[in-house]
Amino acid sequence: LQDKAAQLRVRLRDEGFMIGNSVSHIIPIVLGSSEAVLRAGELLLQAGFIVPAVRPPTVAPGSERLRVSLTNSHSAAPID
Repeated sequence: LQDKAAQLRVRLRDEGFMIGNSVSHIIPIVLGSSEAVLRAGELLLQAGFIVPAVRPPTVAPGSERLRVSLTNSHSAAPID
């Protein structure tokens, strides 16, 4: 699981996403606005991925993010 999470973190950083200092299988993707995280979450859901949007008051305004939670059942293809 840690290897899969590391693979995803590298991929996300390479694509220019801000993911903070995550070192676990739970990876935040900071998009910075409620509109952006809601739209991205909806597009991901339409593609078959459940990636919740986290918005204020749970996080500070301007740090809205998607919350990716990997499991051992995720294969390499969806991670890429």
